[in-house]
Amino acid sequence: MSANGHALEIGSLYAGYGRYDVVRDLALHVGEGEAVALLGPNGAGKTTVLRSIMGLVKHRRGSIRVMGTEVVRMAPHRIGRGLAAIVPEGRRLFLDQSVEDNLLLGAMHLRRDPGRVRELLDSVYALFPALVDLRDRPSAALSGGQQQMVAIGRMLMSDPKVLLLDEPSLGLAPLAIDGVAAALEELRSQGRSLLLVEQRVDLALRVCDRVYVLASGEVTLEQRASEVHAEERSLISAYLG
Repeated sequence: MSANGHALEIGSLYAGYGRYDVVRDLALHVGEGEAVALLGPNGAGKTTVLRSIMGLVKHRRGSIRVMGTEVVRMAPHRIGRGLAAIVPEGRRLFLDQSVEDNLLLGAMHLRRDPGRVRELLDSVYALFPALVDLRDRPSAALSGGQQQMVAIGRMLMSDPKVLLLDEPSLGLAPLAIDGVAAALEELRSQGRSLLLVEQRVDLALRVCDRVYVLASGEVTLEQRASEVHAEERSLISAYLG
C-alpha cells in the first residue's frame, strides 16, 4: 500500500520523442482501487502518457510513482514485473500462437512460481469464460472482441498493481464493446487500479470514477465521472471528434 493511497502518481511530467515534448507539465493520479479515464483528441498525448508509465518514452523531467515506487529511470521489463502492465492499441497478440500461450507470455517473470501462474490463469478464465473453450485455438482465428479478451488477460497475467488500457473499444462491434466494459467494471469492483485511454465517452463514464481531459499534452479538465452531465458529455464527444 502506498503512503498517500495512490496506486499511480504522475507529477510535472515532460516526455516525448527526439527533442519534442508531447506531454508537458502533466500531473495526474489514480487512487488504489480507482478507475480513471484519460480523454482527448487524437494527438493529445494520451498514448505517450501510457508509454511513459511503462518506460517506453523518454522522460525529460518529472516523476512517475507506482505504489510509491519511482519508475522514471526504471527499465521497462522491471516495470512490467508486477508494477504496471498495458493493453496496447491494436492488441498486438502473437496471432500464430494459441490463446493460452499468449496469456502465459504475460507471466514470464513468474515462471518459477507455477502455482501463482495457475491462479492467475484461472482468474483470467473466470473473468472471460468464453476463452476456456478457445484456449488451444490460434489467436488469429478469434474475433476482435475475443482477441481483446486475450490482450486484457495477458495484461492481468503479469499481476500488475496498475492496469493501463489504450483504446480497448477501438474497432470492436457494439456487443464486444459491452463485454469489454463489463470486464473492466468487474476489475474495478475487485479493487484493481485502472488508467483507461478511450475515445468513447460513454464507455469511459460507465467504467471510471474520474476523468481527465488532455489537450496538446496538458490536462485541461479533471472531474468526477458522476458529475459529468449530459450537456458536457456532448461537448466532450464533439471535442474528441
